[in-house]
Amino acid sequence: MPRGFYRMRLNCFSDSKFFSSSTPLAPVPLPSPKETHLWYVIPNEVKGESLLNKYMEILSPCEKEHVFSMRGDEPRKSALLARTLVRTTIARYQINSSIQPRSLKFRKSIHGKPEVDWQHCDHCEPPPLHFNISHTSSLIACGVTIDSPIGIDVEAKQRPVKHNVLTLARRYFTEHELHVLTAIKDPHLQHQEFIKLWTLKEAYVKALGRGFSGAPFKTFTVRFGSAIGESPHLSRDSNTEASEISVDMFDDPSDLTSNWQFMLLELAGSHYAAICTEKDVTSEGNNNGPMKLTVWKTIPFVEDKCVSGTEAVRVLCGFR
Repeated sequence: MPRGFYRMRLNCFSDSKFFSSSTPLAPVPLPSPKETHLWYVIPNEVKGESLLNKYMEILSPCEKEHVFSMRGDEPRKSALLARTLVRTTIARYQINSSIQPRSLKFRKSIHGKPEVDWQHCDHCEPPPLHFNISHTSSLIACGVTIDSPIGIDVEAKQRPVKHNVLTLARRYFTEHELHVLTAIKDPHLQHQEFIKLWTLKEAYVKALGRGFSGAPFKTFTVRFGSAIGESPHLSRDSNTEASEISVDMFDDPSDLTSNWQFMLLELAGSHYAAICTEKDVTSEGNNNGPMKLTVWKTIPFVEDKCVSGTEAVRVLCGFR
């Protein structure tokens, strides 16, 4: 990490001559009602003191305090990039006027889920935009939808597990999910399926927006289905078109779990990413159509690359 990052609390504007506050971001049209946008950044590819200082410049005072409250350079950088990705991603979706990343305000829902506080945007029409962010030390992602709550989670495929996989599954997963994992005898595959399940469950909880206390992992089951019946787990060669992901909620029969749809991705060859969105029910007879996904890899203010359809994005299961 550049040495200047250590001094950013004191001189975070010292290199702003390289990046003015009006540095343009490539504008992007809002997603359609049946579309999800996913933006991700790889921290190790973001380099340069002037760029990190520019990112600090667009954060709010509270966000800066959060960044510097993190212990260690890598956690601070990750926190900085997470807030930068949210601000620069949302600012790309222009409606009637230009929105600068620095001017965005945020609030939290009753359960603590971050939302854009559009009432602070002067001379702009608030869009029905939903977003969610997830990050690891090696990848940070932000998902965007219109008129549909969204939850995303990313996990490194080789994420270390402190305890035995089955021990954790007994503690957090349902009986069906534990049975699925127990049936997998190869330790490597078992570990991968555990990460996939965990990622999908986190995405669902985040899409509900209730917080983990409002939807504990043990109160719902994630199932992998297919056109020829339920499959025990997702192999690397799963049939994307035939397979689907569903969820059963145990403690609240009024929960319409069929209203949610999922996608499980392999991202950048090194991470699993799960996306959960509410189905579009605005058009009668058109509820089961495929969901479109567009993915960008970005270094904010430097470069954006659409990676949909490339080796960087591999759909494992779910909507297309």
